[in-house]
Amino acid sequence: MAAFDYSGEAELFPTSSRISKPRPMGYRRFARAADAIRFAIEELPPELLVGSYLEVEQGRFNDEGIRQLYESPDYPLARRAAPSRR
Repeated sequence: MAAFDYSGEAELFPTSSRISKPRPMGYRRFARAADAIRFAIEELPPELLVGSYLEVEQGRFNDEGIRQLYESPDYPLARRAAPSRR
């Protein structure tokens, strides 16, 4: 993977949940891609991560791409917990 700019702006588009919830998570914009990636992996319910995508200047990343960016040694933020695997 080419060098990724974790400091650039990013938009996160979570998938809609198949389980009805009072307030589904929707589109979010982040000043830094690193924050969007952390939110997607650490805060977003796992069922909403599958099918979600992240848009940054470098392109579009699906749920597996988001996970790879989070697990990269270049990821600049401290990881709260090890990401879960399916």
